[in-house]
Amino acid sequence: MSELLNAEKTSTVNKEQSVWVKLGLDNPVFWMSGGFLTLFVVIALVDNKLLSSLVNAGFSWSVSFFGPYWQLLLLATFLIGLALAFSPGTGKVRLGAMDKPEMEGFKWLAIILCTLLAGGGVFWAAAEPIAHFVNPPPLYGVPEGNIQRQAFNALAQSFMHWGFLAWAILGTLTTIVLMHLHYDKGLPLKPRTLLYPVFGERAMTGMFGALIDACCIIAVAAGTIGPIGFLGLQISYALNALFALPDGFTTQFIIILCAIAIYTISALSGVNRGIQILSRYNVILAVGLMAYILLVGPTDFIINGYLQGVGTMVDNFIPMATFRGDMSWLSWWTVFFWGWFLGYGPMMAIFIARISRGRTIRQLVTTISIIAPLITCFWFTIVGGSGLAFEMAEPGSVSKAFEGFNLPASLLAITQQLPFPMLISILFLILTTVFIVTTGDSMTYTISVVISGDLNPNGLMRTFWGVMMGATAIILISLGSGGVSALQSFIVITAVPVSLILLPSLWNGPKIALQMAKEQGLD
Repeated sequence: MSELLNAEKTSTVNKEQSVWVKLGLDNPVFWMSGGFLTLFVVIALVDNKLLSSLVNAGFSWSVSFFGPYWQLLLLATFLIGLALAFSPGTGKVRLGAMDKPEMEGFKWLAIILCTLLAGGGVFWAAAEPIAHFVNPPPLYGVPEGNIQRQAFNALAQSFMHWGFLAWAILGTLTTIVLMHLHYDKGLPLKPRTLLYPVFGERAMTGMFGALIDACCIIAVAAGTIGPIGFLGLQISYALNALFALPDGFTTQFIIILCAIAIYTISALSGVNRGIQILSRYNVILAVGLMAYILLVGPTDFIINGYLQGVGTMVDNFIPMATFRGDMSWLSWWTVFFWGWFLGYGPMMAIFIARISRGRTIRQLVTTISIIAPLITCFWFTIVGGSGLAFEMAEPGSVSKAFEGFNLPASLLAITQQLPFPMLISILFLILTTVFIVTTGDSMTYTISVVISGDLNPNGLMRTFWGVMMGATAIILISLGSGGVSALQSFIVITAVPVSLILLPSLWNGPKIALQMAKEQGLD
């Protein structure tokens, strides 16, 4: 009898240990990252004003002291990546210990576009061009008597923020470093691996390595929770405008619950199923909407705006990338975006490393640093450029809706001026939802990979992080939009340690690429 009781006790202990391990509760990274995010939510619940003041102070400090460094870091990452891609030797280096790509080209590009562009690519595509049109960027000012030039400048500034530099920091040099150290050297696919060439084993073990991973998880979790929360706020606003549904917490709660369910189920199905299927169909929907607006919208202005906007950006590329003339404007535009994208850097690099086996450095860099940004710029021209054309034809038709930085209102002001406005508005809302769901899906997967150290993390861990991020978003929006706004500003603060983690890739990326070129007989 005693032996049976002992066996039952042992079985119960083993089950408890199994759940403990499956959730990553034995990993200090879990407690550091989860504990910090919990503390953020607790302060928000107890004293939201205190949280806002702390975050605003941290935000101002971050953009003042790290803004110039971030500008140079993004510019250097882009230029060095291009040099490696178009070098005869390093460009042909094949990554991931495979002779040919593991994933078919369209699927690969679709996942990259949907994951990295996210929901910002819909609402910001509508809002940012009109914002720069109404209040021209200080580098350009207001062209005398040339309203069309003012519109082209507005597009060019939007292209800078969502174009070459933004994309390059999310997965070029860092991906090269991670893919070599993981697939060729057997090191784990974790942020700490980026610092292995600098600190050796010290970066891979102990509290130092755990702290590196935790900083990156906090940054990307904040960067994902924010858009999930804003999805609830923005879709709720749009449903109220279109169908007179109540624009309140209940509607927002239901929207986020649906998003949690979709991206958690998708994450459980794995990279080769859920994420891939969502990305493929969302890209098809985006292409369909682009073609429709190009045909029935202000076609001439869209074509001219894209060519002129890209041309203006390229002509003024270095001045725009290094502009320091207006600190107030910079902190709420360029440096804000750079901090937001930097926070995603290490975790996006891990995700891209996971889906890019068999790609060459040239394929990786040109796709992420050139092709994807040019597609993004065209998307911004289709959506935001249409808004500019409508605004010039009828002043106030878009800008009035945008007043108060109302991103969803600016999108609806554009879609309502197209043929079949209701249908197009609904399709845009679906597109936005799936974009954000895809990001939640991929980041849930990536966080689980980092904590578990397994490329196929268990379903319990994926479910936990998916639900946790969604639940955090629900708690924050229950406090009003200020809770999510505080989190959005907090994202920039988290970019400070993350940007230091990314720095060594500027020299380790080229060093590893040259080494691999020799090993593969390409030098």
